[in-house]
This record gives sequence, structure tokens and C-alpha cells, in this order.
Amino acid sequence: MIGKNKYLQKAVDEAWKYQFLTYPNPAVGACVVQDGTILSCEAHHEAGLPHAEVNALKEAYLTKYPNSKLKDIYSSKDIHNYLINNHNNFFRSLDIYVTLEPCNHIGKTPACAMLLESIGIKKVIIGVKDPNIKASGGVQRLENANIDVEVLDDADCKNLLYPFIKWQEDKFLFYKIAMRGDGSIDGGYITTQDSLNLVHNIRTKLDLMIISGKTVRDDRPTLDSRFSQTKKAPDIFIYSRQKDYDKTIPLFKIPKRKVIISDNFKDISEKFIMIEGGYSLLKNIVDEIDMLMVFVSYKDKSIDRNMYIFNSRFKIIHRYFLNSYDEIIYFKII
Repeated sequence: MIGKNKYLQKAVDEAWKYQFLTYPNPAVGACVVQDGTILSCEAHHEAGLPHAEVNALKEAYLTKYPNSKLKDIYSSKDIHNYLINNHNNFFRSLDIYVTLEPCNHIGKTPACAMLLESIGIKKVIIGVKDPNIKASGGVQRLENANIDVEVLDDADCKNLLYPFIKWQEDKFLFYKIAMRGDGSIDGGYITTQDSLNLVHNIRTKLDLMIISGKTVRDDRPTLDSRFSQTKKAPDIFIYSRQKDYDKTIPLFKIPKRKVIISDNFKDISEKFIMIEGGYSLLKNIVDEIDMLMVFVSYKDKSIDRNMYIFNSRFKIIHRYFLNSYDEIIYFKII
């Protein structure tokens, strides 16, 4: 079991790099292993693109056949078809560790459970079963094909899946804050460009972004997604009792953007929501949020990795370094 958890943890770690970017799909990771050696570890990158299993199977196959035409194939359907027709029994000695039960339905991409069945994978180790009834059934399909299947009901995989479960049930609100290693949050940009790029890419996936009225008045922000790939700017909810704002503030000039001004979260009907702010706003609305995403910059060499336990209501569920300076820490509100 220790070895299995090690490989599954690798898949979890890879998936967290794409958390929120896969909306409305869940973040999922997969590792392909042969006799204790990891051949590939991949994740689902974006809704509509190949799922984690497909990416991992493709990369594993290329370790055996590096000059295969598969290296230039990118659509999920085409990768499925290529592997089904050219697997050469390569996968019969391999195990795949997946954070979430392989899907068993055909949507924007073919069913991963069908692909695993067709290529004759040796064993499938699953972190958690899929709570989405529409996509579930992968375990049963694989077992019916006499493929060895193990479901671990892993706590880390459940944490990874938590945002997906929340926006499936109703809505998911997470709070994003950036700080230095000493806890300071003032003085302009704090993190590196890598973190800015990630935040802006996340903004393109949002149904709504919430900002305080004080920030709007003091900073006069644009709140666009200029560092993202698609440049799609989010709609804005200004959390404020004041209803009149200077419309020359840049955020009001974004084309096709909806701007809501309210001090009542009951006015929110959207499902995937990010709140950006500092300590004061966080304290005021902590009861409304599900998760906290903290960007911590150590580029000023001010390091105190033990200061992030805000209070007993916050529990760290994952942390990783985006680069040499910026760490991302995810807290679940308990």
C-alpha cells in the first residue's frame, strides 16, 4: 500500500497544478507505472482537452515508441483511436494510478474507461469514485473487462475533488490572497510573473470575481486577464454598501463585462467564484468561503513557513512551489 500511495500522491501533486483551470471539470492526475518505475505522470489541463489518463497513457507509450506519430496527435479522440489501434499489448504490464474514477461516458471527449479496457491495462488504482452519476461507472466497466481495479478512498484525492463537488452541488467560493514570507501584503506586486500568469488564467475560467469597494476606490484596478492565454476578463461583484462609483475606474471599461455592486452575497447566483482581497475582507466574509488560496513570495528572503495557520478554521490541504520564489498554499475552511 505504501508504494501505491506514493504513485497516487505523484498524480495528486500534478493535478493540483491545474486546480481551477479545468472548470467545470474536476482537476485530475494520473501516473503510469511499470515494475515500480514511473513512465509518466500527467493531469487534465482544461475542459475539452484530453483527460489525465489519456495524457499519461500517451506519454507512457512514447517512452517505448518515441518516434511514433502519436507525439504529434493532440485531440482526445485521435489519441484514443491511435492507442486502441496501435497499443501492441504495451499496456498489459502497466498499472495506472488515477486520482478520480475513469469516466464512463462520452462527452466532449471519449470515455477513459473504454480506452483502458481496449488497451488492456494491467491494473487501475483509483483515489476516489466519481460523485458525478453521469460520468461514473468506470469501475464496473473495468471489472467487467477482467481488469484488476482498486479504489483507495484517499483523503488527498477527496481534497483535490472538493471544489468540483461544491460547484456541482451549488457554488464554490475561494479567496485568493498574496503575501510575502513575513506576512506583509502591501506595496504593489508581491509575487513573480509566474504567479500573475496563473491568477490571470484562473480569472478566465471564473463565473464571477469579487472585490471590495475599498480596493476599487483606492487602487482603481482593471481586473482583466491580460497575462492569460485567452484574455477573457471576468465579471465583477463589488462588495460594498456604496452604490455609486467613478466610472472612469478601469474595471468599468472592460467590454461585455457585467459589474454588480452589492453588500449581499445572496445576490450571487454564479457557481465558480474567486474573491481577491486582503486580511480585512477575509475576516469579514470568512463564513461565505469554501477555500483559501495563498500565494507566498520568498523573493525578498523573508521566510516564516509556520505563520500560515490563520486560525483553527483553516486547514492546509496542499502546498507546492510554482517556482524558486513563489509557494501556493491551499486551505480548506473547516
